[in-house]
Parts: sequence; structure tokens; C-alpha cells
Amino acid sequence: MNLLFSVANNIFSSLVTDVCVVGVARTPMGGFLGALSSLPATKLGSIAIQAALKRANVDPALVQEVYFGNVLSANLGQAPARQAALGAGIPNTVVCTTVNKVCASGMKATMFAAQSIQLGINDIVVAGGMESMSNAPKYIAEARKGSRFGHDTLVDGMLKDGLWDVYGDCAMGMCAELCADNHALTREDQIEVPVGRGKPPVLIEKDESLDKFDPVKLKKLRPSFKENGGTVTAGNASSIRYSRLVFILFLKPYSFFCNAPELFTTTPALAIPKAIANAGLESSHVDFYEINEAFAAVALANQKLLGIPSERINVHGGAVSLGHPLGCSGARILVTLLGVLREKGGKVGVAGVCNGGGGASALVLELA
Repeated sequence: MNLLFSVANNIFSSLVTDVCVVGVARTPMGGFLGALSSLPATKLGSIAIQAALKRANVDPALVQEVYFGNVLSANLGQAPARQAALGAGIPNTVVCTTVNKVCASGMKATMFAAQSIQLGINDIVVAGGMESMSNAPKYIAEARKGSRFGHDTLVDGMLKDGLWDVYGDCAMGMCAELCADNHALTREDQIEVPVGRGKPPVLIEKDESLDKFDPVKLKKLRPSFKENGGTVTAGNASSIRYSRLVFILFLKPYSFFCNAPELFTTTPALAIPKAIANAGLESSHVDFYEINEAFAAVALANQKLLGIPSERINVHGGAVSLGHPLGCSGARILVTLLGVLREKGGKVGVAGVCNGGGGASALVLELA
């Protein structure tokens, strides 16, 4: 339920070099079937858009286009991005596009927004992502053909359309196990210790999963995907599901990369160097990184492959502690990275996110 709001002053300019983020917002990250489960993804998206526009002091009537990521769109109704935009007060004349690139949806939406500005098509664009995995429906896949006799089978939409590798016909967690095996990552390597915080009884303004952390129970959890010798558990996989940022930064070059579907876990290590090179930089110029944690093994393997010191990656925690609502995860990573750069005194940050099917996206940010 993240939102990035991008604007570039490219009127009368044929060469656009800078795309600026002028306002960001996100809702808290709710737990699965938790405090935010009564709200559909489109409502969460509207809340984020409204807040970002207010923080940027931009009239919704000035928005020219909207790109919003969403993966589990079943039962949301037509054109989820448009629903979120109109719910935030953006005029009904504004074109809206929903983006589905699995976990990279929110980041890809941001890239589409940046491209429309760089090409001189738009000046003000809203981009981000939204997801409510709690509200993903279950399907009776054969019902349309007629249920004449016998039992029907329910198909979990969240699993089928979001968390299942269609190529290997297995849970995405099995790819994480493969990653852990390939890069010698033990279960102990994949346990992080986030700082827990409580939440008010009515107003939901804190990420819900952090106050449930128990390090003793975490070490006793059974493997979720690979029974014998498995390292991936519910404690080192992302939860199913900023603060106020009022500064300006630039979106720099971005990149994409694809690998074999079962190796999606380490594809960010291929996309990130390409994005850094496209920005005319070297890794030594990068102050902080954010890499998605669909599973702890993902961030650890990419950190290992890229040689990133622990104090420079996911310093505020990642999806294992915060949650991983598919359609908004890429945008959440960007919002978090902005906060890290601001708080830690960094100048350049790189965000990378892998996605099911073997892809990855990466983007360079620079504080103005």
C-alpha cells in the first residue's frame, strides 16, 4: 500500500534527465487476517495516494497519469488502479494502469511513471502499489462447467496466483531452499532480530507484525517446504500481507534482468550492477541497498554475491519482519530506502527486487 509521487519539470524540454520524487506515503503493514483485513487493496491504495499528494502539496487535479501495482486482483472489480485513484480524489479524466509483475509490481509501476516523464508525455504522475493478501479469494475452478456430482475443490487464489512457481509446480519456498543450498546459507544465517513495537488499540499506525517477534520460538519452527534438512521456515520467510518523508530525490537509471524461473532468488545480483552502471556509478558510490526479502535467503544470497556489508543493506529490516504484500513490495522498498538515506546521511541508494518467473528489477535513487 505504498505510493511514490514523481514529478519532473520538463515543459518545453526535449531532453529530460531528472525525475524527482516529491511526496511519499504508505499505510502500516497489516498482518495476515489482521487489523487491516477489513479494507480491500483499492481502499488502502486510495489512502496512500491521498496522503502522498497532501504531503507533496499537490492538487489531485494536476495528476496526469497513475501506475499502480497489484497482483491478487481477483474480486477487486475492474481496473484496481483506477479505483484507488478515483477514491483519492484524482479526476476521472486521468488514465490509470494496473501493473502485475508479481513482487516487482510496485517498482515496475514507478519505472513506467518515470519513463512517461522522461519521454515528455507527462509532468506529474502517481505510482506505487497495493495489496491485501487477506482478501484474496478462494476459487471453485470447475464451477463454471457445472458442479453435477461429488466434492468440489477450493483453489487458494493467494497461493495459485501469487506464491506458486508454475514452472516447477511447487511453492516459491522451494526455490528459496534451492537458493540456500546453492549459496551455503544455514537456517541460523536466515534469522534476523527486528525491534518490536506495539500498536494503538484503534488507530492502525504501526506495522503489525513486529510486536509478534519471539526469538526463542523462531529457532524452534519446523521447515515449511523441505521437511528433511530444510532451512526456510515461517520465521525467515516474508509475512503474508514511513514514516513521513517530505524531501526531494531523483530517480536515476534502472534495469531489468531475467534468469531461469527457479533461480529468481538471485536475479537482483544481476540487475543491480547493471542499474549502477547505467547511472554512471560504481558500487563504491552506493551508500545503502534495499533488496527484497521474499525469504531471508534471498537478501542473504544477493548480499553475498554482491559483497555488500551487513550495515549497508536492509538496515531498517525487510519483508521477513515487515511483511510482503506482493503488489506493493517494490514500492515499499523504495519508500524505506528513501527513509534510510535521509536518516543515515546517505546520498545514493539502490533498490532491487526479484519476482516470480525468474525476473528482477533494480533502481538507483539519489537525494537532491
